[in-house]
Amino acid sequence: MTLPRTPTFRLDGRRALVTGASRGIGLGCAVALAEQGAHVVMAARGAKALAAAVAEINAEGMSAEMMELDVTDTDAVHSAVAAGGPFDVFVNSAGLARHSPALDTDPADYDAVMAVNVRAAYFLATEVARGMVGRGGSIIQISSQMAHVGGQDRAVYCASKHAVEGMTKAMAIEWAAEQIRVNTICPTFIRTELAEQTLKIPEKRAWIESKIKLGRVGEVEDIMGAVQWLASDAAALVTGSSVLIDGGWTAG
Repeated sequence: MTLPRTPTFRLDGRRALVTGASRGIGLGCAVALAEQGAHVVMAARGAKALAAAVAEINAEGMSAEMMELDVTDTDAVHSAVAAGGPFDVFVNSAGLARHSPALDTDPADYDAVMAVNVRAAYFLATEVARGMVGRGGSIIQISSQMAHVGGQDRAVYCASKHAVEGMTKAMAIEWAAEQIRVNTICPTFIRTELAEQTLKIPEKRAWIESKIKLGRVGEVEDIMGAVQWLASDAAALVTGSSVLIDGGWTAG
């Protein structure tokens, strides 16, 4: 008998691009990929925070470089990906949230959220995919549990993340022949600088914790294993899927 063996999670020799990489979930994703041996190109707008993160990763013996980038500038995205690629792994963690009751939605806020969460996500994926044609690769969009449910004061955000799920499925079908896998990770509330704005309000935190069946807010570390898995050969047959890291929120 020949026993089966688990495919490797290692990413040695692979180049990864992570957007929104200077803090929070994006930084966690960059570290997760670097831990498995990938060379990580970390992209964000804030050069100071980005440089500090890259320096710390390199100081720990991993491999990273920085790319200062506004993901809403499609010309800049095209140039940066063409110059820095091709990439074997892409994680898009750039995102924006502006919450309000639906009846009070400001068109400028709507446009800003859609520009980052939908338009930028779409064109980042297509630019990276061009370099994966003939080589294969893994594209991972950081979506949200709100891509699968509704949430109070979150009509615009929910709309943007539902759109990400739709584009991911369509891209997965289109690019499967090229062995380009496209998936999403859908976290619940993760304790980051951005989420703290909501978590510090007692009644909102109580509502959040009542919806998360495991009874706690997520940590960045809760995302990192899923990123490693989807990026690696261990997920070689996974495409067009959503990985829900929501503590059971959407199960109920």
